[in-house]
Amino acid sequence: MTVAPFPPNAPNTPYAPHASPGIAAAATDLTKVYGSGDTRVVALDRVSIGFREGEFTAIMGPSGCGKSTLMHCVAGLDTPSSGSVRIGTTELGTLGDRQLTQLRRDRIGFIFQAFNLLPTLTALENITLPSALAGRRPDRQWLDRVVSMVGLGQRLGHRPAQLSGGQQQRVAVARALVSRPAIVFGDEPTGNLDSRAGAEVLGFLRDSVRELGQTVVMVTHDPVAAGYADRVVFLSDGRLVDEMAHPTPDRVLDLMKTFDTRDTRGTRSRTTGTS
Repeated sequence: MTVAPFPPNAPNTPYAPHASPGIAAAATDLTKVYGSGDTRVVALDRVSIGFREGEFTAIMGPSGCGKSTLMHCVAGLDTPSSGSVRIGTTELGTLGDRQLTQLRRDRIGFIFQAFNLLPTLTALENITLPSALAGRRPDRQWLDRVVSMVGLGQRLGHRPAQLSGGQQQRVAVARALVSRPAIVFGDEPTGNLDSRAGAEVLGFLRDSVRELGQTVVMVTHDPVAAGYADRVVFLSDGRLVDEMAHPTPDRVLDLMKTFDTRDTRGTRSRTTGTS
C-alpha cells in the first residue's frame, strides 16, 4: 500500500533515519547544489532517508529528480553541499580521502549500468579484484556461494569479451557481493540489458537479499525493475515525496503517472525554490 505523502523532512516520517543497528545507511538533511547565480540547481533539497539492513530499496522519480545524485552522495561517490551521510555508524563527513576510499572498498558494493570489468582479466579475476587490491584473499566458501547464486560456475575462466552482456553484469553483481559489503548500490544496473538478461540480474539481487541478507539500494526508471524491490521511494524535484511497500510494476507505473501530471501543471522551480 502506498504511504500517503507528507511534508518533506517532517519529524518521525518514514524517511527519517534513526540511530539503529537496523539501518545500513542513512542521510540526514542532505542537500546538493550545483552552480551558482542564474545557473544554480538544487539537485537534493534537505533529504532525510534511512536504508534498512536486509532490504531491497528502489529509488525512482522523473528524469532529473535527483535519484542518482542521492545514491552517489550516500555511497560516498559525491560530496553533499550540506547535511550528513553515514554507513552503519560511520559518518562519511569525518573521513579523509584515504579513509573514504577504504570504506568504499571494504563496506560498499557497486553495480553500474556499464559493467566496468577489466577486459584483460577473467571473470574470476574481476570478481576477486577488490580483495586483491586490498591485499586479502576472498573467503573461498563465500565466493563459491556467490558464484553459484549468479550462475557463473562454468564461465569463471572467460574474459569479458567472451561473455554476453547479461553474463558480464552477473560478474559485476558477484564482484559487488563477494566482499560481504554492508550495502550494495546499483545505478540502473539493467539499463544495458535486454528484458530477459535484466530479469536474471534483478533476480540475483533479489536472491542476495533473501538468501544472503544483503542490503541493496537501486536507482531505476523501470517499474518492472522496481517490482523486485521490498520498497520504492520516490523523488520529485530533489525531495522525497512518496513511498511504496511491496511494489508491483502496475502500482509503480500508476504512481509515476501522477508525477507526469504534476509536471504538466507546473512544479517548484529547482533553481529558485518557488512555483
